[in-house]
Amino acid sequence: MPNWIDYLQWPAMAVTLYAAYLVGSKRTDRRIFGFSMFVLSNVLWIVWGWHDEAWALIALQVGLFAMNVRGIVKNE
Repeated sequence: MPNWIDYLQWPAMAVTLYAAYLVGSKRTDRRIFGFSMFVLSNVLWIVWGWHDEAWALIALQVGLFAMNVRGIVKNE
């Protein structure tokens, strides 16, 4: 029987896709919300990756997290 955390990858994937959609918006508030959703997806992927010992995925998500925070700060 799969552990509940095995299913975490599906909401992480959905949040990532939604964030990508929002970041493409012309409206500043939607872009900022999109970057915030990317931050949430980074956290979800890190939790899932930690459980599966996917260290490269965790390293990628940490780097993307930093870029998403930068996106929030620099958004015009």
